[in-house]
Amino acid sequence: MDSFYTRTQKELKSAGEKAGTSQELLKRLLKYDNTLEFDIPLNKKDGSMQIIKGYRLQHNNILGPYKGGLRYHPDVTLDEMQALSLLMTLKNAVIDVPFGGGKGGLKIDPKSLTGDELEELTREFTRHLAKYIGPEKDVPAPDVNTNPKIMSWIMDEYSKVVGKNTPAVVTGKSVDLGGSEGRTEATGYGGTYALLSVLKHINKKPQDLTVAVQGFGNVGQYAAQSLQKAGFNVVAISDSRGGIYIPEGLPSVEVIAKCKTEKGYLAGCYCIGSVCDIKNKEKVGGQDISPEDVLTLPVDIIVPAALENVITMKNANDIKASIILEMANGPMTVEAEEILNKKGVLIIPDILANSGGVAVSYFEWYQNIHNEHWTKAVVLAKLKEKMEKAVDKVYETHKKEKETLSLAAYIVALRRLQEVAIDHKII
Repeated sequence: MDSFYTRTQKELKSAGEKAGTSQELLKRLLKYDNTLEFDIPLNKKDGSMQIIKGYRLQHNNILGPYKGGLRYHPDVTLDEMQALSLLMTLKNAVIDVPFGGGKGGLKIDPKSLTGDELEELTREFTRHLAKYIGPEKDVPAPDVNTNPKIMSWIMDEYSKVVGKNTPAVVTGKSVDLGGSEGRTEATGYGGTYALLSVLKHINKKPQDLTVAVQGFGNVGQYAAQSLQKAGFNVVAISDSRGGIYIPEGLPSVEVIAKCKTEKGYLAGCYCIGSVCDIKNKEKVGGQDISPEDVLTLPVDIIVPAALENVITMKNANDIKASIILEMANGPMTVEAEEILNKKGVLIIPDILANSGGVAVSYFEWYQNIHNEHWTKAVVLAKLKEKMEKAVDKVYETHKKEKETLSLAAYIVALRRLQEVAIDHKII
């Protein structure tokens, strides 16, 4: 099986042919502006020193400053960062924000560190990154296992290095430090707006559809909550340790989320009113399920919102849903996508479905640059408008070119990149 990066390159080349992309632009997009690798020293509490591998991939800045998350995870690799930074370039073009693509991270399990160790590691990583990032150069954001607190440490340390307070160096900060209202919910809510827009094009209504969500981190949790509020019947959710399935429909996802926060895991969060307990399972007709089981339930829509490559040749034929909303990055292999396309499954691709996060990151950056503060209502209204415009453009291309939504999203991105490159005499 091809690596994540090799697969992404192949998809880019295929879309380039369909989009009529110039060879000059395609060659540039198949390379990287900068590949940054660091060995970050961490002085442990026990007196030992650990060297942590750090990365920042700056793929392309035709549209503007590099933009993309920083993830802290033991499986962080150069290949993964290459693929994700390329996808960020395309995602930013699809959602039409003035950012290029970047991605980075540390190869570490943050749960293995004390709070002080995590802060010191983040600040040391920032000192290594400082000359390569900035509001007009590269603007990192939260990703897997990173959060507003970590972004605040980066902002603070960067500000010390450059000698002035610089909130626009990162997005995803807490609101009191210049973060945007609505940023926490943005990716999940954006996915719901995208799905609702697609359903208008295919004449389907949310109240007629059942949904299962794999992943209950920030993205999955807010996707599940907003889908339920929009009228979808959310019947299953899972985190990395297990999940719950109630065929008749889950009670309040918000209440379940509180249960998970208190317990630390989702399994057993069968809620009746505000009382959540495994003892309620039989009363609500619930079933314990694995994260893998969520993807093959008899539902209309599945939402992979966890990790890459969870849909493969092994389970693609077992998928019963007719719509897949890709909220994780690269949640399915090429082989699986081919199987699902032949089955007639409608796949709403990651670079469209989960672009709400970077859209609101742009709003945050804009507010910081212009010293403005927008209310959550304003932010979410602007997000909804952005997502609907992007879906309309991709769907129009999908119908006109007679290609899948995934390929149509790539085509839209490449044509936008080519227009800007020509306007700025880059190619």
